[in-house]
Amino acid sequence: MPSVRLVRSLVASLVTVLAAAACSSSSGQPAAGPPAMPPTAVELAVAKPAPIEDATEYVATLKSLQSTAVQPQVDGQITQIQVVSGQRVARGAPLMQIDAQRQRAAVSSEEAELAAREAAVAFARQQAQRSNDLLAAGAISKQEQEQAATALQTAEANHKALQAQVQQQQVQLRYFTVAAPTAGILGDIPVRVGNVVTPQTVLTTIDQNETLEIHVDVPVERAATLRIGLPLRITSSDGSQQLAQTKVSFISPHVDDQTQSVLVKGAVRNPDGVLRPSQYVRARIVWKTSDALVVPVTAVLRINGRFFAFVAEDAGGGLVAKQRAIQVGPIVGQQYPILGGIKPGERVVTSGTQKLADGAPIQPAPAESRSPSPESR
Repeated sequence: MPSVRLVRSLVASLVTVLAAAACSSSSGQPAAGPPAMPPTAVELAVAKPAPIEDATEYVATLKSLQSTAVQPQVDGQITQIQVVSGQRVARGAPLMQIDAQRQRAAVSSEEAELAAREAAVAFARQQAQRSNDLLAAGAISKQEQEQAATALQTAEANHKALQAQVQQQQVQLRYFTVAAPTAGILGDIPVRVGNVVTPQTVLTTIDQNETLEIHVDVPVERAATLRIGLPLRITSSDGSQQLAQTKVSFISPHVDDQTQSVLVKGAVRNPDGVLRPSQYVRARIVWKTSDALVVPVTAVLRINGRFFAFVAEDAGGGLVAKQRAIQVGPIVGQQYPILGGIKPGERVVTSGTQKLADGAPIQPAPAESRSPSPESR
């Protein structure tokens, strides 16, 4: 029957196909599958111990150890200002001149009177000498000789008194030239030529900036951990630059009742004059320094409040990135202290972590891709 022949023909064709497939499988050629994912080039860093500082940063103020307010010692009108604000002056350098015409006239008058007194003393001395000679010759009485000697003593006493007055007026005349009481840098000069000043008027200030003092208000909660000699680092107000380093040299025994803080001080060397009195800076007090395992901040992922990192592990002659939950401490600089989850010497992935999956194949990035070549520098 035709239908039976058709069925037999189909069965024979199927057997032939199955036989061919069996021969192909027995020849050792595997069936083609999807291509394997190529390893991702990443940067690796070794987790290793490093010194970590337990420190706290505060806003602080710099003060001048020697700041002098310059005030005149006499009343008068300013006729000349010989310096400018910010100028460095030596001790005794003239700063300003106050009108001294009346004082000069008074000194000249008393100097003229002093000359007359000197002449009177010379005449009285002659009279006393003459009276002594006459008394020896019996020409005058003892009383007349004593009167001449008394006149000489009186003239000399009057001369000395006026001489002291002249010296006093001359010293007073020097006060009309305002001189620098100490060496340093001049502050603002609020007065102008023509202003009338008194001994209560502040003409300017002189600061010595070679050594300043930093004032830090530390909350009373940390007062128990304060001690003399703690390292104290000073940075700019934005924290971008370290300006100086010193140690705690004073801890106030009292607590400020307004701020509930303890005043801490330290001497700051400022030979280049970079820092200025009353400048606000950041002060970082280092409570202690200890070694801890650290990794770069770029190696740490934060997901739903938990921290993770990819650790490079060997797998069949290659490397794979294994995701681990880790425990970290407060960030220090550009590093995280590792409290758990990573062992010393293990390598962590520091780049491309957002694109990796657990178990993904990786390979270290070539050195030239991690750092610029000397020519590009």
